[in-house]
Amino acid sequence: MRVKHTAITLALITTLSACGGSGSDDTSTETPVVPTTGFSFVATEMIINLTDDVIVAGYADLAAQGDTLLLATQALLSASTTQADLVAAQNAWKSAREPWEQGESHIFGPVDSLSIDPHLDSWPLNTTDLQTQLDSNSGFDAETIKAWNDDVQGFHTMEYLLFGDGVNSNTKLIADLSTKEREYLIALAEVFRDYTAQLDDAWQVSHNPQDTNAKPYAELLKTPGDATNTIYSSQLAVIEELINGMIGIVDEVGNGKIADPFGESLTTADTSKVESQYSWNSLTDFSNNIIGVRNVYQGEFTGGADKQGLIDFVTAADTTLATRVASEIDDAILKIQAISGSTSMPFRQAILDDDGRARTQVAVDALTKLQATLQSDVLPLLSDWNS
Repeated sequence: MRVKHTAITLALITTLSACGGSGSDDTSTETPVVPTTGFSFVATEMIINLTDDVIVAGYADLAAQGDTLLLATQALLSASTTQADLVAAQNAWKSAREPWEQGESHIFGPVDSLSIDPHLDSWPLNTTDLQTQLDSNSGFDAETIKAWNDDVQGFHTMEYLLFGDGVNSNTKLIADLSTKEREYLIALAEVFRDYTAQLDDAWQVSHNPQDTNAKPYAELLKTPGDATNTIYSSQLAVIEELINGMIGIVDEVGNGKIADPFGESLTTADTSKVESQYSWNSLTDFSNNIIGVRNVYQGEFTGGADKQGLIDFVTAADTTLATRVASEIDDAILKIQAISGSTSMPFRQAILDDDGRARTQVAVDALTKLQATLQSDVLPLLSDWNS
């Protein structure tokens, strides 16, 4: 479930300075002095860059990874299939997971309105219904699967079939992958490919599949205030959307993805609530979520050319705050990655280990700090911006 954040109420404050004379016969006037308040920032370049080089680029990568994943699963029906083919499909799944998890820092627009999120990433997986589908069906096809419940398709159904139950290992033998499971995997990957292509098209071609004249969502984000733009009335609304997207995923990772299985104590820890537990990819998922926050804040993917991001907006208001936010984002990523310790412990094992739980609490504290900064220090800058 995604947390929806309500827009802040913005007040436009106009400060007027009155001038007055001294003495009844004094007709002289003084030039009114209007105090300078707030800060100035031209946001057009930043919004265009974040839209094209972060959001659209990420969804284009996801669609490409969807094609690769489908090809990798199709190879599993070959008569000469080897363990290397299964490993290749597992790696293709992990590669597709990266742009998706990083994209959760901006999970608004078509990914929400077209229900792409639940189609691709519903959790927890319904293993009972999954087994029922395997027992009662054969010759799986993509269109049939699309009509099934979201909790027997998407990332985590493929994960379970590719990696096994993840209790003692995330290594599955090719001999343990039945023909039905292979057929189901291929159909699931085709569904996945279709949805990721639809999401990419919604941002680059038309945000409404039922209306070919509808603008791509990227254009709506880049042209706020346009007479035909019914979603974004101003650049301020766009920036608010972006900041709230960052807040939303930081909240979800710290207070949901980590906190829910972590529990209040070792005795209340619940590994069944760990997302991506079958592949032992949980910590990579969580760190990618916050790397996605960094992508939006810095305005580029790690290692990319330096372009405008939200850090430039914050810098225009408060250079010290801008640096602090960047540092807190980096710190949260490192603290999440450190949960595995020196033995590369998976998250589902770490929450059952005293030292692992201590490292997990450190990561949660870092996420809590970052969320508070974004909510209390960054979001209020919108009311100070002379847009």
